[in-house]
Order: sequence, then structure tokens, then C-alpha cells
Amino acid sequence: MSLVLDPAAQDLLFREARTANTFTDEPVTEEQVQAIYDLVKYGPTSMNQSPLRVTLVRSAAARERLTKHMAEGNQQKTATAPLVAILSADNEFHEELPQLFPHFPQAKDFFGERSTRESAAVLNASLQAAYFIIGVRAAGLAAGPMTGLDFEGVRKEFLDDDHTPLMVVNIGKPGDDAWFPRSPRLEYEQVVTTV
Repeated sequence: MSLVLDPAAQDLLFREARTANTFTDEPVTEEQVQAIYDLVKYGPTSMNQSPLRVTLVRSAAARERLTKHMAEGNQQKTATAPLVAILSADNEFHEELPQLFPHFPQAKDFFGERSTRESAAVLNASLQAAYFIIGVRAAGLAAGPMTGLDFEGVRKEFLDDDHTPLMVVNIGKPGDDAWFPRSPRLEYEQVVTTV
């Protein structure tokens, strides 16, 4: 095989992993979330920007506030998932660059313009969001990432003007009938071009 990763791990992270739509009521612990973060924080971002921010929605009151901003088809699964995470991009990530990119003290100066920061934050936090989903799978849990939501409503309800919401992710052990049928994927020849 051309891949070094154990086939069981390949299945866990990719081949058998699916977007879950139902979950059991088994809780997702703080220790599990910490382990997920401690793994995925090593995923690369440009200049080690690391702009992803995670808001865990645990309380019933917060869950109710979030559910009203979800698209109708996402409301029930968000209301009943053991844990929900709002993934956002911190548009003020450059303030952390002296810590995160210490060998280049001028790095922060590249991001003086808000528009430059916002585009960099969304791109790199989106990379980190993908790592986060893989990390959830690595923990033996299922992720239900969703972008069917009122982004501005979620921002106003849970974040601030310095954060851009990217997605909401339901997290837990998959429940009954958790999966839609697997959708087709493009073949290698449809995606890869050699020049």
C-alpha cells in the first residue's frame, strides 16, 4: 500500500467516517474535547496564525439560543446532540503572532488592515475546522458539521464583531439511522492534473 497510516485508522478518519445526523445521549466530556484540541492544534496554518476559536454549547439555555438560528432541517439534531461547537475565525489573530511566530517579530505588521486579517482568518480557520472534524473522528466520535444557519444571528448571539462564524458541529456517538446514504465522490482523474 502507498499509505503508511494503518488501514483501520484510515477507515476511522476517512472511509467509514460519515456526517452524523443523530446521536446517542452519551455525553462528550471536557477531557475528550481537550484531547481533540491537543491533537488538531498541530495542523498547519499560514505563519502559524491559528485563528480558529471554538465555542462549546453545553447548557440547555445556550442550546435553545443556538437552535433558533439553525436552518429548519438542522434544528432537531442540534437540539439533541450531546455537544455542539461553534467554530469561528478570530479576526484579531495577529495579536497572538508574537507568541505563535516568534522567529519573525514583524509578522504582526503584515495584518494591519482589517480586510487582510479577515481573509487570512477565514482561510486558515477553515483549514483548522477540517482538522477539528478529523480530530473528532480520531476520538471515536462522530461529527455533524453544518453551514445551514443564520451566520449573523449566531455571531450576534454568541460571538462579537472580531469573530466570523464558520460552521456549527454536532459531536457525539452516532445514534440510530445516523447516516444518509453515502454521496458519490469524484475520481482521481477528474480532480488531479499533471503539468
